[in-house]
Amino acid sequence: MNDMPLRVTSNDGTTIAYDRKGSGPAVILVGGGLDDGAENAPLVPALAEHFTVYNYARRGRGASGFTEPYAVEREIEDLDALIAAAGGSAHLFGASSGGALAMETAAAGSAIDMIAVWEVPYAVGDDIRPRFEKYIADTRRAFDAGRDEEVLELFMRVTGASDDDRGAGAMMRSRMSTAAKQTPHWAHSVALAPTLVHDSVFLNRYQLPADRLATVTQPVLVITGGPISSPYMAGLPSDFFDRAADELADLLPHAQRETLEGPDHVVDPQTVGPLLLRFFSSEH
Repeated sequence: MNDMPLRVTSNDGTTIAYDRKGSGPAVILVGGGLDDGAENAPLVPALAEHFTVYNYARRGRGASGFTEPYAVEREIEDLDALIAAAGGSAHLFGASSGGALAMETAAAGSAIDMIAVWEVPYAVGDDIRPRFEKYIADTRRAFDAGRDEEVLELFMRVTGASDDDRGAGAMMRSRMSTAAKQTPHWAHSVALAPTLVHDSVFLNRYQLPADRLATVTQPVLVITGGPISSPYMAGLPSDFFDRAADELADLLPHAQRETLEGPDHVVDPQTVGPLLLRFFSSEH
């Protein structure tokens, strides 16, 4: 769990945990799937010399609370509470599904100056829509039955290779082996598994909501790491993130599209950090 000593109260009374470092204009980091803020934490020192960086645990993750029922509006209100704590406006950086949340928050009219998103996982293309529709239905059934471990396994299968595949498929089975399930990392991921179902809600069933996001007028930096090369994502088309990024950039009125060669899906501060510094420091 990422250590976050500060708290803010969202509109529905839910407590949101966050950390704050640096000085200057506010930048809020929005985490992606199965992240309690730890994956974005390495970006903090990369940005804190020029910005006040807020890294938080989204509701239902880490030290942040959760109040039923889940709704996209509650996650937007969480960000609004952080923006208020940051002085009334902020830049946003969203990683993976956190990028979709950042975009939804901007479309809702929140006080956001600039937005950068990294590899937002909209499932663009008829070749992968059936797989994601099945994943959404299967995870909802497992979630409703309280089978959080199954929710996690289904997520690993939709992003990795199927059990019938060789190579990467064997790796997936190894990651879900009995020994792997005894580790603290597995237990931590299972605890976060219900948030995967929440992600599918604000990700619009992994479909890019073009009409809604086209209303976003802020400057938006849309970033990917090029073709997928990670074995744990071998079940996705190699251009999975590029497809979504290209479509997103095309519909936004003030978008900048960048591709960084080589990074994994988890944000690399050495490559993404300098790009964010330039973007958030630029005049638009």
